[in-house]
Amino acid sequence: MEAQARGLLETEPLQGRDEDTVASADFSSMLSEEEREELKAELVQLEDEITTLRQVLSAKERHLVEIKQKLGMNLMNELKQNFSKSWHDMQTTTAYKKTHETLSHAGQKATAAFSNVGTAISKKFGDMRLFIGTGAPNLSGACKDDVCVRE
Repeated sequence: MEAQARGLLETEPLQGRDEDTVASADFSSMLSEEEREELKAELVQLEDEITTLRQVLSAKERHLVEIKQKLGMNLMNELKQNFSKSWHDMQTTTAYKKTHETLSHAGQKATAAFSNVGTAISKKFGDMRLFIGTGAPNLSGACKDDVCVRE
């Protein structure tokens, strides 16, 4: 009989649809009273163990906070360290390096363009200064409302 039962058991893990089927099945009618009592006892034991583990974890977390306080570590320092590490990690990525290189090149081009524009404007002002200083027509002193009459 055991050989027959083994042949019926699958060795493959349950799939999602199988888990749904198992979860919706009612096995309580298939259990003997003794099995039901054993399962209830196991359930109570597991719940107690989970409660104990939560208490132990809470105590360890409190101890961790105490140690960090003694070492002068606080949330702000941890955030700074995490941010610095994350920033460093990001800077070492290929995508960041390529983007940085592209933007740096674009910045150099923009700087050169602005420099050229500045040079052109300076040259025009220089030309205007020369024009006004040497080649401008003679204006008389008769000016009214910023309009001067030529002699």
